[in-house]
Amino acid sequence: MLNRCHVVVLGLSISSSWGNGHATTYRSLLGALARRGHDVLFLERDVPWYAAHRDLRDWDSVRVGFYTSLEDLACQYRSAVEAADVVIVGSCVPEGPEVLEWARRSTNGVLMFYDIDTPITLAALESGQPCEYLRPDQLRLVDSVLSFTAGHALDRLCALGAPRAHALCCSVDPTIHLPVVEETRWDIGYLGTYAPDRQPGLEALMLDVARTRPWGRYAVAGPMYPDTVAWPANVDRVDHLPPAAHAPFYCGQRFTLNLTRADMRRLGHSPSVRLFEAAACGAAIISDEWPGLEDFFEPYIEILPAATRADVEQYLDMPDAARRTLGLRARERVLAAHTAEHRAIEFEAYAAEAMGLHQLARSRVAQGQ
Repeated sequence: MLNRCHVVVLGLSISSSWGNGHATTYRSLLGALARRGHDVLFLERDVPWYAAHRDLRDWDSVRVGFYTSLEDLACQYRSAVEAADVVIVGSCVPEGPEVLEWARRSTNGVLMFYDIDTPITLAALESGQPCEYLRPDQLRLVDSVLSFTAGHALDRLCALGAPRAHALCCSVDPTIHLPVVEETRWDIGYLGTYAPDRQPGLEALMLDVARTRPWGRYAVAGPMYPDTVAWPANVDRVDHLPPAAHAPFYCGQRFTLNLTRADMRRLGHSPSVRLFEAAACGAAIISDEWPGLEDFFEPYIEILPAATRADVEQYLDMPDAARRTLGLRARERVLAAHTAEHRAIEFEAYAAEAMGLHQLARSRVAQGQ
């Protein structure tokens, strides 16, 4: 077990979940680390769109600080970064390359890069395209890369220069996402911010189903959907759901739909935080298909893979008892392997390894080796 340590995280946002899946991931992981005795400080850029939608309330286990610019970051938090045992810079941080460079210069401890967007990172770096939050040479600056994606993505990160790469997939806080008594309002529900590459899946696996089964009820929750989407009359729209409202939403559905970004489908081994949330609530999940899905849930036993509208329509005719059993099995799988506590223990092992190697390197430098 890693002894109590000081952790500073520079991430996209933890204070607002509006259009931001990173927030749920950080809250889950860092909350568990704090409960395990670590001192955690999260730093985020103070931007208007998150400031207007902050939904982190009464949460004192992790300290949260805001900065307005790189200069303000250095002015306010240099001493905290210098004193930290572990500094983590996350993907999608504004001016990410500059933040990572500053963290490397400022910290005396271990520096990690937490890539919550590994498929997007790899697609950019391997093709030579610009990556807004990471330069190609910067993987060599960190002691370890933590990746939201498991599988062969880890080898590819090392091939690009990462000294070591470990899977640290998303997780769920089972004290927030759990079964609740809720009236069943919808046949299928979906929770997710609009993304152009997810929209074809939403059209095929829900909206087309809604059109062919007009007696059913459906729901889509999430911001940023354009006015051009043709919503069937039997589809309810919710612009934004704060995390506290997720469990009632999932438990008010017969089935929950899981959809994956295109880069993540191609790379595989990239479960979304919404997938684990829904499973923790005991929801029966219909998911698009991608390599590695079976590593997280057993198809047809814990989750229902779907490629076409016909697949979904077949599942909708499943008896309620079988549907509830499917959801309970998915919940058991999550509680056994994918809670915030599981991820915190994994992080401690990775941090302990990096700290040991870091101390060894410093010792060799001091001895002139």
